[in-house]
Order: sequence, then C-alpha cells, then structure tokens
Amino acid sequence: MKSFISIVVPAYNEECNLPLLSQKIAEIMGDSYTYELIIIDDGSRDATLPLLRELHASNSSVHYLSFSRNFGHQSALKAGIDAALGDCVISMDADMQHPPELIPLMIEKWKEGFDIVHTQRRDSASAGFFKRRSSHLFYAFMNSVSDIRIEEGTADFRLLDRRVAQLISGSSEYNLFLRGFISWIGFRQIHLPYEPAPRFSGTSKYTLRKMINLAINGITSFSIKPLRIATFLGLIISILAFLYAFYAIFIYLFTTRAIAGWTSVLVSILFIGGLQLFVMGIIGEYIGKILLQSKQRPDYIIAESSRSISRC
Repeated sequence: MKSFISIVVPAYNEECNLPLLSQKIAEIMGDSYTYELIIIDDGSRDATLPLLRELHASNSSVHYLSFSRNFGHQSALKAGIDAALGDCVISMDADMQHPPELIPLMIEKWKEGFDIVHTQRRDSASAGFFKRRSSHLFYAFMNSVSDIRIEEGTADFRLLDRRVAQLISGSSEYNLFLRGFISWIGFRQIHLPYEPAPRFSGTSKYTLRKMINLAINGITSFSIKPLRIATFLGLIISILAFLYAFYAIFIYLFTTRAIAGWTSVLVSILFIGGLQLFVMGIIGEYIGKILLQSKQRPDYIIAESSRSISRC
C-alpha cells in the first residue's frame, strides 16, 4: 500500500512562486506517491489567497488554510502540521530555495526507519558574506546559551513521522519554536545536505529583526542559562563592589592620597545601572513568555480553509 505524504508550505505574499511550486511537486510525486499539498496563507497582502482557491479547484490534492492576519512562519508551520493527515509530514518554503527534488530521498530515509529527516543547507560563496556570517553566528549563539543543539544550516525543510507530527500538534506551548522542539524530542534523526537554489521570485521575508526575535524565542523556550548568567554577573559585580569599598576605606584611613572623584563614581553608577537594566531585560523576557502562555490564546486563527482541522 502506498504511503500518504503531506507537504506543508507556509506562504506570505508568494503569489508568483506557488504555481511553479505546486506544479513541481505534482511532477515529482507523480504516480509514485499519494500526497496532499497544504499551503498556509499567513495573512498575505497580495493575490495569494485567490490563487490558492484556483489551485484547489484545479487540483484536489492541493488544500489551503488562510489566517485572519499574519501570525508568523512558525505558527503557519504548526497549522499545516495540525491539518496534515499523512503518514509523514514534509515542511518546506514556497520560494523554491528548498529543492522539491530532495523529497523522494527524504521519503526513502523515512522508510529506512528515521522518524525525522532534516535537511542541512550548504551555502555557496554566492550567498554573500553577511548572510553566511550572520547564519553562522545565529547557530553558534543559539547552541552556546541553550540546552539543545541545532546543527548549523538546519532549517524548516524536514520530514516528520506521523507520531512526531502528533506530538507537535498536541503541544500546548504558545509560540512554539519548532527547530528546538524537534531537536529536544529525540527519536531517530538524520541530516541530508543540500545547496539552496536561487529564489524564484520576490524577496526573503526573514529580516535581521525576525532572525533576532527567533533566536530570543528559541533561547528562552529551551534554556534558563541567561538567568544563570545574570546571577553570576550580579555575583561578580557584588564582589568587585565590596573590594572597591575596602580599597576606598583603606585609602581614607591609612594614606593621605585623595580618593578618586566624580569620574570613577559616575562610571561605576553607569556600569552598574546598565547591568541592572540588562538583567531586568532578561528576567522580563521570561516573565513575558509566562504571561503569554497563561493567557492560552490560540497560536493562529483560520479565516478560511479548504478543509476543517481539529484545533486552531
């Protein structure tokens, strides 16, 4: 019996890329696989939604979910996983940089017994120095301050076994960081290298600001190391302050040398004040996550869909 494959594609203003992507996937899947293509319209402002209606009308294998507003890439991925009915779920981007040609190999590795098949991007020199360097710093920083390890170049182009997809759907964590969650749950995992193709149309939606927000979300979701760092910083500064106090008392009692004046005092106040604000910011991030989790708001809201799903 053929395996049923679900392919999940988040889309934000991707009207020019989706026809080619759906055509390419149809060619690759052919008669070898039974599949469904679920495209999530993440509050697009272009003609993505009308196009999805047309694609669904012309191909019964294509389904779509349309959000009431832009909820973000991670929420769109989770919505697609929630809606997927396949024996395995493959997630990929709509810009054609994730090569659909790799899908048969991913399915082959899954049939060999791997529960999670990652793909690992190998950037060429043409990718640009800033992109390659910023990507390297992102993963290095994530791995140094979090309690999980994410391989460099690992993105959201992956295959998940059905039981892994069900674990993700059953998670009640708000604003779930999927890369971290998937690394955290274990199971048999393998990485397949690939070189990204040029983007077919449009520009990347992942700005530097979004990358920073993603890193902060990932770190605060899977580690309390920043809080421990803040504790150690406070301890070190306290020790230094006590030592400086003893030094000032010694100078005052046993020497005639004048104690340093306004410059040292001002620098000390500014340094300690800045450190306090930094530590309070770290604590605030965690408190903010607790607040959002306690509200139990949905990860996304579906305004229109070609099929019903069990949760939103």
